[in-house]
Amino acid sequence: MSVSLLAATDTVIAAGPVLGSVGISGLTLATGLLLLFGLRGSDRVKLDRDKAAGFGIGFGTLAATAGDLWGSVVKGISEVPTSLIQGSGMGDIRMGGVALVLTICAFCPKWKRLIWPALLGISAGVVYGQAGGIWGIGVGLVLKLAGIVGAL
Repeated sequence: MSVSLLAATDTVIAAGPVLGSVGISGLTLATGLLLLFGLRGSDRVKLDRDKAAGFGIGFGTLAATAGDLWGSVVKGISEVPTSLIQGSGMGDIRMGGVALVLTICAFCPKWKRLIWPALLGISAGVVYGQAGGIWGIGVGLVLKLAGIVGAL
């Protein structure tokens, strides 16, 4: 785990006056439940393609940061599209290229079922952390927001 991820984890674990000690795993669980309830058709959580992909990215980023079982699950989910993209025989596609392709696939097609942009978003959230560069800005933003929520 990188230094920035450790710092974000420490920030979220710190007890805040409103929510108490939430923890990165607590935020991951909450985000995952919101995503699941939205995909199942909750009357409180309304998802469209963009929201499903966005929740997926947030969940994937938080879960990869949380590690343990969360990290194993989302890394397993992200390995399927990553290996399909990199093993396609189209040349040397690196992690930044994989992140770009996953983002395009999550946000651009008209999906009939929201599970696909959600899964592609989860994969993208994991790959963003691995790709670095501009993709790391999104990871930093999600972790900064997690730090703010943890400080409440």
